[in-house]
Amino acid sequence: MNFAKIGIAGVLGLVTTFCLLLLMYSLVNNEMKEPEEVEERKIADIQMPKQEIEVRYEDAKPDKPEEPETPPPEIPEPDFDNPNANLDGLNMEVPKFDGQISMNIGTGFSGDGEYLPIVRVAPEYPSNASSRGIEGFCMVEFTVTATGATRDVRVIPEECITKDGKPTTVFNRASIRAAERFKYRPKVIDGEPIEVPGVRNRFVYELAK
Repeated sequence: MNFAKIGIAGVLGLVTTFCLLLLMYSLVNNEMKEPEEVEERKIADIQMPKQEIEVRYEDAKPDKPEEPETPPPEIPEPDFDNPNANLDGLNMEVPKFDGQISMNIGTGFSGDGEYLPIVRVAPEYPSNASSRGIEGFCMVEFTVTATGATRDVRVIPEECITKDGKPTTVFNRASIRAAERFKYRPKVIDGEPIEVPGVRNRFVYELAK
C-alpha cells in the first residue's frame, strides 16, 4: 500500500472541503444584506385637452322661399260662339222591330247543341313526380251527365306515359281528381239534355323551366 498517495489525497480533500465551506459562507452573508435604496421617480399626470362635442339630431331645413311681390297674370276665359245647329234633319224616332223574340228563362234549354266545356281545372303536379323530375302525359275518359258534371272518370293506361314514352301511373290520381271537377254545358237534343259517355281529356305535366 502506498501511504504517500493516500496522504496526498487526504490533504487535497481537506483543502477542497475548506474552500467549499468558505464559498458557502460568503454566499450566505451576501444574501442577508439589506437591499440598496432606489431613488423613486414620480410620473407626471396625463391630462386630456377639453373638446366640445356637437350633437345633431336632424338636418337643417332649407329656408322658405320668398313669395313673389307681383301676383300671376289673370288668364281670360275663352269665348265660344254658340253654334246654330239645325235639328230638323235628325230622326229621333225609336226604331221599331217587326217580329217576336222568344226568351226561355229557367233551367230548361231552348235549342239543341253539342256539349261544351265551361270549367276545366288544372291538376296538381304530384310531389313524387316533381321531386324526381318526371314529365309526361295522362289521358282520362269520363261521362258528361245531363247536369254538366262528370261521372265514371278513369285513366287510359296506354295513354299515361312519361315524356320519353315509358308507361307510368304517377299522374293517374291527380288526373282523375282534376277531371272530376270539370263542368260542361250538356248536350241537348229536342230541348232535353242527355248524357255523353266516352269523353276524353289529355293532361300534360311539365315542370317550370
